[in-house]
Amino acid sequence: MFPDLSEQLRQREQQGLLRQRKILESPQSTHVTMDGRDYLAFCSNDYLGLANHLDLIESASKGARRYGVGASASHLINGHSSAHHVLEEALAEFTGFPRALLFSTGYMANIGVVTALVGREDAIFADKLNHASLNDAALLSRAEFIRYPHDDLARLEQQLSSSNARRKLVISDAVFSMEGDIAPISELLAVCEKHQAMLLLDDAHGFGVLGRQGRGSLFLPDCTPIHSPNIIYMATLGKAAGVFGAFVAAQAEVIETLIQSARSYIYTTATPPLLAQALITSLKLIQQDEWRRDALTQNIVRLREALQSLPWKLLPSSTPIQPLLIGESAVAVCISQRLRERGILVPAIRPPTVPPNTARLRISLSAAHQPHDVLCLAEALQEIALQA
Repeated sequence: MFPDLSEQLRQREQQGLLRQRKILESPQSTHVTMDGRDYLAFCSNDYLGLANHLDLIESASKGARRYGVGASASHLINGHSSAHHVLEEALAEFTGFPRALLFSTGYMANIGVVTALVGREDAIFADKLNHASLNDAALLSRAEFIRYPHDDLARLEQQLSSSNARRKLVISDAVFSMEGDIAPISELLAVCEKHQAMLLLDDAHGFGVLGRQGRGSLFLPDCTPIHSPNIIYMATLGKAAGVFGAFVAAQAEVIETLIQSARSYIYTTATPPLLAQALITSLKLIQQDEWRRDALTQNIVRLREALQSLPWKLLPSSTPIQPLLIGESAVAVCISQRLRERGILVPAIRPPTVPPNTARLRISLSAAHQPHDVLCLAEALQEIALQA
């Protein structure tokens, strides 16, 4: 019935680009059961090991007993519970902004922010390695969409200075999801302030992990822009926080504009309040459990040292995202499959998610990984390299 679609899928398969889902049969952890087999996993974003934490499970249970299992309405009708409200206030205080607003996902948050703040008469300036949600948001906004080479602030400044747009918005990952590197936030903000541009930072992979008490990329030692009114900060709550959702933190007038105009906030059912209840507990654990970030840092150092002798090189990264650059998609898929045969899960990331000829293994580390877990992965990769 759809021969063109069948041919398109066949071509994707031949190119090693056909994605396939696997069935997880256990809680998310460093050791999981998938498709009936036990694996050592390096593929989730559960950076602090909170996704299966007993305190969060208990908080979710208490939230379910108090609020039920569904919000059943949007926030602007009657789906905005006291749990949502308390969490928003806690997130604003934690990140140092006047107000915060919950969204169902980071994808919806980025789309909501961008489309609410800019339109046809405006311009968006985006790092070329940004997450797909930021790119899609830019396209949906109908603003002029201008991209600059990765971290090339000189090029960005040229673009900003030559723009006559009514409103200018710079959008960037704070931690780049496929590279693992951190944006030069202070310098990026300085360029934005010079040219009266707003700056949307997507800190999906930095929140909970980086900065003092895990407050995110804005709290790194060399970063001092937290009080700038130009910044709009987005972070997700399903990665280091271990649960689900996202939030945007910014000045009060920005948050109020999102409440009034962000379609991905207005026209969707609120997330279950039981998740907000669990996230309140998660936020407390993020603040107090410094040992989790210490363990994660040790795992990052341990992995990088153990993989130095491989023919494939790790990209520069001090974050839990450790990309091992392979090159060809078919080779990356083959290595991932050979690891899986050894009981180790590491995903192969291929175009179009990453640029052509930069297929890689995306190794995701967690505070819950034990030293022997990391060494097990390193030994398996060394064996595969010798057999190549």
